[in-house]
Amino acid sequence: MKNEKSILNNLPRAMPAFSLAKTLSKRASSVGFDWNDNEGVLKKIYEELNELEEAMLISPEAMEEELGDVLFTLVNFSRRIGVDPEQALSMACEKFISRFNGMEKMTLADGIKLTDLSSAEFELLWQQQKNKAPNF
Repeated sequence: MKNEKSILNNLPRAMPAFSLAKTLSKRASSVGFDWNDNEGVLKKIYEELNELEEAMLISPEAMEEELGDVLFTLVNFSRRIGVDPEQALSMACEKFISRFNGMEKMTLADGIKLTDLSSAEFELLWQQQKNKAPNF
C-alpha cells in the first residue's frame, strides 16, 4: 500500500464533524465496508449506547470516546436512510426551542419560576408541549 492512496485521504480535517463523519462513512461504504441492512446499523447503535453506559463508570475520557462512537454510528445510519444529520439536528434544536419557550410561557403566565419546578413538573410541562404541536 506504499504507493496506493487511501480512499480516506484528502479530506479537510477542519470540516464540521458531522460532514466529516458522513464523508468518511460514504467513502468506506463505496468499497463495501458497510452494514448489510439498516437493522445491522441499529444493532450497532444499541451496542455503542451500551458501551457509553459502561464508560460512564470509567472516566470522562472514556465517555467522550464512546459518545463519539455513538454519534459516528448515528451519522452512518443517517447516510443509509438518506437523512442529512446536520439538518435533522437543526430541526431537533428548533423543536426544542419551541417547546421550551412554550414551557416558559406557561409558567410565566402562572407566576411560577422555572427554577422552582421539580423534575416531575418539568416532565408534565414538556409532555404538554409535545402534545400541543405537531412534530413535523
